[in-house]
Amino acid sequence: MIGKDGKSLRLSRLLKGDSAPLFVVPLDHTVAEGPFTDNRGYDALLEALAANGADAIVVHKGRLRQIEDSVYAKLFIIVHVSASTKYALDTAHKYQVGGVEDCLRRGADAISVHVNLGSPTEDRQIAMLAAVADACDRLSVPLLAMLYARGAGIEAHPRVDVLAHAASLAVDLGADIVKLPLAGPINEMREVIRRCPIPLLAAGGSRTSDEEFSAFVANVMRSGARGIAAGRNVFMAPDPAAKVRQIRKVLYANQIAAAASPAQPARHVRDHAVDHALS
Repeated sequence: MIGKDGKSLRLSRLLKGDSAPLFVVPLDHTVAEGPFTDNRGYDALLEALAANGADAIVVHKGRLRQIEDSVYAKLFIIVHVSASTKYALDTAHKYQVGGVEDCLRRGADAISVHVNLGSPTEDRQIAMLAAVADACDRLSVPLLAMLYARGAGIEAHPRVDVLAHAASLAVDLGADIVKLPLAGPINEMREVIRRCPIPLLAAGGSRTSDEEFSAFVANVMRSGARGIAAGRNVFMAPDPAAKVRQIRKVLYANQIAAAASPAQPARHVRDHAVDHALS
């Protein structure tokens, strides 16, 4: 512990050792799509996440003042500093809406930023990621980079190469953790992860059945990913507390299976689609 800087200390608290599966629940969808529940339901959701096995949530800066102390004590709070809404002419254009220092002052444990590769405004989004990464380094705060391929620029390129490139971009510009829309066979997921030297989280994607999502999470862990960042498959579930417990169980079981031997894909899993309309 002696000699660690602030970023290392915060990362060690989030990652809980070198091998623990990481379960992040993004809740930043409210900026892109609007509220998904009322105030009482939102508070109940946060309590359910904190009590049933989620490690962290992703929210926008204003939500920090809405989080109860009991929840804040149990969950690692990642503040998202980029945004767009479903009403924009270009919904793939993400722009900065928060500063790292201000988010830390409000109580953030880490920062996240979203970039859409191949979009018309890719240059501005990459510049935003670089600037946020520099600020995170100066202030010793971890950075989660959410990298998606959404635009005409990526259509002619193999998915594995695009995802590996996205992960490499996150690494090269200074992110500590990267979230990608992993999909397809385990061998393709493994190839992306093999080329990524930082912890990699798979995006949970659009709402799907319990069976399909559990199979997807199992394959993600068997591919060697560090964990999952699932929002809609949690907060849209009829019983979010039960859903969190189920996901946590699948994460641990398949991480153990992957460590024990080369794994076979979980059954009944489709090519997991990621909803391109939401962040």
